Amino acid sequence: MTSAIDSTTAWDAFERRDRAFDGRFVAAVASTGIYCKPSCPARHPKRAHVSFYPDGEAARAAGFRPCLRCTPDTVGRDRLAVADALAMIEEADGAVPLTALAARVGYAPHHFHRLFKRATGVTPAAYARALCARRAADALTGGGKVTDVIYEAGYAAPSRFYDNAAPRLGMSPTAWARGGAGVTIRWTVVATSLGPMLVAATDKGLCRISFEEDAAGLARRFPQADVIEGGAALADLAAQVVAQVESPERDLGLPLDVRGTAFQEAVWAALRAIPPGETRTYAQLAAAAGNPLAVRAAGTACGANPLAVVVPCHRVQRTNGSLGGYAYGLERKRTLLTRERSRKA
Repeated sequence: MTSAIDSTTAWDAFERRDRAFDGRFVAAVASTGIYCKPSCPARHPKRAHVSFYPDGEAARAAGFRPCLRCTPDTVGRDRLAVADALAMIEEADGAVPLTALAARVGYAPHHFHRLFKRATGVTPAAYARALCARRAADALTGGGKVTDVIYEAGYAAPSRFYDNAAPRLGMSPTAWARGGAGVTIRWTVVATSLGPMLVAATDKGLCRISFEEDAAGLARRFPQADVIEGGAALADLAAQVVAQVESPERDLGLPLDVRGTAFQEAVWAALRAIPPGETRTYAQLAAAAGNPLAVRAAGTACGANPLAVVVPCHRVQRTNGSLGGYAYGLERKRTLLTRERSRKA
């Protein structure tokens, strides 16, 4: 085994056939002489007969042969194919046809489409659109001319940008170019059983929910926005947020206006899909977000979560069952989980 994963963690993943660990190690069975990927559907051998290797090459060097049922060596090939396709999309000036991607990596187009989506959480076309949007956002933040940025980011025409990227930015391209100038963010601090809570929203939805933060901290996060206090509309929205804090098992379908990288947004969506009263490991979260190998990045995305409780990063724990981290203190995390579990029971 490598230092990335110990034998106890590997056996736990193998026992539950956890796809999130495919490609991270293989399990070799002494009684049969074969090695499998963690998600292999075959009947499990006794623990005493199983050893773990970082990859198929190491297992073959030890005298084992690959399982014909789960074909563990294809995991490595699939991962390299997706990485190659990602590089091709990153290097391209515009959209890359699926047929061209599939031909480059040696797969049939329909099969590679499924493979790519399973590995990344999005289709090749969606990934390319997100990449263009990210390039446009980065360039606009740097003060670039909007029309020039649109073409340099890979859009064939301004209309394509306004259809695809502008909604992701959450404000007009010109406002984005000025660092958010002209966007109004209303804020309030409300009392909850977990302590004072900052609630902030644009006219599109909630953009910040946090504990132990004030208006000055909010202004530092949105330095070019018009940050003002209160308002009747915000008071109603803040009351709904408090209700969700006090009863975190409820999903009130609150309007959101948050932005992140494509992977961060996938993680936040995966967090909202975790049922109240349940938890997931960081590895499971990374897999649900479309990249099983990005366990550390999934944890970072949790830390960057702008909406406490509403995007429930408190429902993620370490593989060993410990709470892991939480931006607002482990006591708050423990309280939220206890509330959800007691009401689910």
